[in-house]
Amino acid sequence: MSPEMLPPTAEKHPVVRQFHGDEFVDDYEWLRDKDDPRVVAHLEAENAFTEDRTAHLETLREAIFADISARTQQTDLSVPALDEHTGGDRWWYYSRTVEGSDYPIFCRVPDADGRRPDPDSVGDREQVLLDGNAEAAGHEFFSLGALSVSPDGRLLAWSVDHAGDERFSLFVRDLATGEDFGPVQSGIVHGVTWGGDRHLFYSRCDEAWRPYQVWRHELGTDPEADVLVITEPDERFWLGVDVSRDRSQLLFVAGSKLTSEVWLLPTSDPTGTPRSVAGRTEGIEYSVEVAGEELFILHDANDPDHELATAPLASTSREQWTTIVPAAPGVRLESVDAYAHHLVLTGRRDGLAAVAVLERGGDGSVSTPRWTSFDGEVHEVDAWSEHLWEASTVRLSYTSLVTPASVLDLDLASGGTTVVKQTPVLDHPTHGAYRPEDYRQLRLWATAEDGTKVPISLVHHKDVAPDGKAPLLLYGYGSYEVSIPPAFVISRLSLLDRGIVFAIAHVRGGGELGRAWYDDGKQLAKPNTFGDFVACARHLVDQGWTSPDRLAAEGRSAGGLLMGAITNLAPELFRAVHAGVPFVDALNTILKPELPLTVGEWEEWGNPIEDEQVYRCMKSYTPYENITSRPYPAILATTSLNDTRVFFTEPAKWVAKLRETVEPTPGREILLRTEMVAGHAGVSGRYDSWRERAFELAWIIDQIVPEVG
Repeated sequence: MSPEMLPPTAEKHPVVRQFHGDEFVDDYEWLRDKDDPRVVAHLEAENAFTEDRTAHLETLREAIFADISARTQQTDLSVPALDEHTGGDRWWYYSRTVEGSDYPIFCRVPDADGRRPDPDSVGDREQVLLDGNAEAAGHEFFSLGALSVSPDGRLLAWSVDHAGDERFSLFVRDLATGEDFGPVQSGIVHGVTWGGDRHLFYSRCDEAWRPYQVWRHELGTDPEADVLVITEPDERFWLGVDVSRDRSQLLFVAGSKLTSEVWLLPTSDPTGTPRSVAGRTEGIEYSVEVAGEELFILHDANDPDHELATAPLASTSREQWTTIVPAAPGVRLESVDAYAHHLVLTGRRDGLAAVAVLERGGDGSVSTPRWTSFDGEVHEVDAWSEHLWEASTVRLSYTSLVTPASVLDLDLASGGTTVVKQTPVLDHPTHGAYRPEDYRQLRLWATAEDGTKVPISLVHHKDVAPDGKAPLLLYGYGSYEVSIPPAFVISRLSLLDRGIVFAIAHVRGGGELGRAWYDDGKQLAKPNTFGDFVACARHLVDQGWTSPDRLAAEGRSAGGLLMGAITNLAPELFRAVHAGVPFVDALNTILKPELPLTVGEWEEWGNPIEDEQVYRCMKSYTPYENITSRPYPAILATTSLNDTRVFFTEPAKWVAKLRETVEPTPGREILLRTEMVAGHAGVSGRYDSWRERAFELAWIIDQIVPEVG
């Protein structure tokens, strides 16, 4: 660390914004054009300053990276999944990771006897579909989008992004020869769907990077002759395509934050015209599961937490829906999978993820849901969508704050579960074997200013007592009805084993307690999200789990907005804040409909252009415009140059404004770190991502436990 090195000072080029009688002078809006050499130079200067001010943490960073490496089984296998292709061929699909390699290797092996094989003993029967390491060679960034085998099992459609901007090039591989054809198309979005063995369906984006068209490509034809199948003109809606489990129907899905529409097209007629299942009604969401001549439809037409209905395959209106699982208090239904003799529902019950099985009778009847029970007050569970229509078991993914990610087989007839695999946690050279009993997890409840009870998931080493002395990292998100899972993370052991408590504030705006929990934390109710997080932080201090000089906060993306807002609301409550790809210039962004994704965001935040009340509300909390001249926590903002969801511009402007405004406090510097070849999810490659996380954790540890560094 160089004492003489000063933080970069951004130039000021004032731009005046005027809306609803309010005038705001924005000095740093020029930090938007990543092709401007002045902008790149500023970001590089910020990186150099951050590296200088964190150079003393190199040993700690390496120790955390070594922790993650030592505890991770780097050569590993996923649990094989069975798929049956047209013609009757059955294959088990799985992926491998190899120590020293960054990316998975995707493989398959022919089914011998209907029993799940041990991939370690399949020998030369194994066929490699795609080696991510080979495809990533020579590229600074690698992200796999599509990976889809044709219905007959002969071809692989796959797509790749080498920049981090989530725009993919599509290839088709002959699995018999390994030869690639393409790129079939470039600049498409993530997914690709087979419509029979000769047609591929993919989505394209408009100038605002919104998926708005689905196109059809016929193998062996000129990509320039690809056919536009469907276009979504409403800028609030994203459009995508999928295929039913039995591969009989293509599903075209348009969805905004509040409304959806689904079209069906038989895969036997891929050049035909899609048919809407129930049209589009503003404010009504529905999803469709195809089951032969029957549809199962999750919808919120009668209750915001959704109910399950059935309808004929040929249905075209909601009048043909018949409710089979009505909404229930405390239950939020999220997805349904249909199998020959059962339905599998996933959702949330009393704030925790849950899975239910329903029996399907031969007469079309469906039993009441049988919810699978799990031990403990904190856990996360989800059901995999199996390929086989006649499946008798489905896989569940299960985890908790102390339970490593596990794959369970759920017997659809009995409801019993069997652990198939639990992600290994290897012995640590210093701490020895991981033992769940050495840690404690619990659910706490804070009280917000309006009296609302807000859940907190917390985990700590058993030797840590709530005596006010423990350092603590509090994580939050609170947007888009996304529930933050109380999941096990190997890198978190680097905190817990150093006596640091970890907690998740399940604030309003998320989906933890159903649709009402989400509704009460968006648009004009958005300030509840920030107040909830502050209430959780105060509760943890009041209950003795930490103290303000040892409390760090962390959030990413919309959770980064949360970090900026709580830093303005209660800077005295936090010692350090890490804001990842943070949405901290929210009002300016939502006022610019020409920017990517903005129009679709109005249902989440409101439209401040047309609605002065929304403008005033956003003006009151947008972090960039509410910085005050008092002492602030230490701040680390991390971002990526090619992020298309939250532009690097936002944290760059925020950091410049923070440095200009806040009262300097020794040891509480404001830092910006930009990955110059990465996107919204950060760097690619597991080893680089471990180093990225080690950098962040080392900074947090140094702030709240200085003696550890």
